[in-house]
Amino acid sequence: MHVNDLVCLDMPLGQAFVDRVRRAWDEGDAVFPLDHRLPRSASDAVLRAVRPTVIAGTNGETRVEGDRVETGDAAVVATSGSTGTPKAVVLTHTAVRASAEAVHERLAVTAGDGWFACLPPAHVGGLSVVMRSLVTGTPLRTAAAFNVDDYVAAAREGSTLVSLVTTALRRVDPSLFRSIVLGGSRPPADRPSNCVATYGMTETGSGVVYDGVPLRGVEIDIRSGIIHIRSAMNMRAYRNSPSPFDAGGWLRTGDIGNWNEDGTLNVQGREGDLIITGGENVWPEMVESVIARMEGVRDCCVAGLPDPEWGQSVHVFIVGDAPPLEAVRDFVKQSLPAHCAPKHVHVVGEIPRTALGKPRRGDLPALIGR
Repeated sequence: MHVNDLVCLDMPLGQAFVDRVRRAWDEGDAVFPLDHRLPRSASDAVLRAVRPTVIAGTNGETRVEGDRVETGDAAVVATSGSTGTPKAVVLTHTAVRASAEAVHERLAVTAGDGWFACLPPAHVGGLSVVMRSLVTGTPLRTAAAFNVDDYVAAAREGSTLVSLVTTALRRVDPSLFRSIVLGGSRPPADRPSNCVATYGMTETGSGVVYDGVPLRGVEIDIRSGIIHIRSAMNMRAYRNSPSPFDAGGWLRTGDIGNWNEDGTLNVQGREGDLIITGGENVWPEMVESVIARMEGVRDCCVAGLPDPEWGQSVHVFIVGDAPPLEAVRDFVKQSLPAHCAPKHVHVVGEIPRTALGKPRRGDLPALIGR
């Protein structure tokens, strides 16, 4: 009798990785891609949280003490939270197929298309490319990590679809692919017309809203400003945490949003990222999008830090040639209300980000004065 193993894939993205996913699914098992770039202590913490039953590496496989999955489970993916123990999201074959078919419908994928996978498979944005290719039988090319040479080579070899993050988009010729799916951090305002901005999370099995429009079968409800999602793409459960679904099957995302006048979804940011300064609300991403246009600014991130007078004050962390504080404030006030203008500017070597490009705002205070 089969035991429904959870196979930990401790290997880089490549043909061996894809083949092991296919084999696991053929045998009724589920896969858990381990981020093999993690230091040993972090890797051990993730393994304790997820508890796979088999670890498959490049040099063989080992059976370990862990917890089985349920029949129908396809994958377990660790969330990319910046602090604390990651949650282990369980995605079923039904959810994976629903996501793949809806994405291909929205992108008008045909028999002549092919995916190029180059994002970390330990994150749902990277793994979903592999899974939808397997589910739909769409040709797939892979690279162990993003680099421009492999991107160009994949396009020359016939790949037409790729999932990227904004930092990678800035380094490539976007016209080489028919469609580029952008996830992670907010896309640039001047993104090319063939780039689709997506919104989703690990719990929704990757992006479920494309350019502000929900995919087929995705329901969005905004309650007290918080986005709730119900769809066949949603996870079955957390492997190591209580269920996040309400009695009606709705998932509370923790993202604040609203409907634009044209009926598209506007995602303002995580509820924990909101800065309240002097009683006024400031969304970091709005301020970042303005400051990023300043000459000499290569990257930036905005966060609210405690302030005895204002409650919180707006700080901006800039990579590049940071303009003087007053110049930054004046520039921001040309586009946004005065309370959005930063009161502090910090020049840093880099912005701490997750593998998918999302800023780790909680890590920013430690950079002050370095």
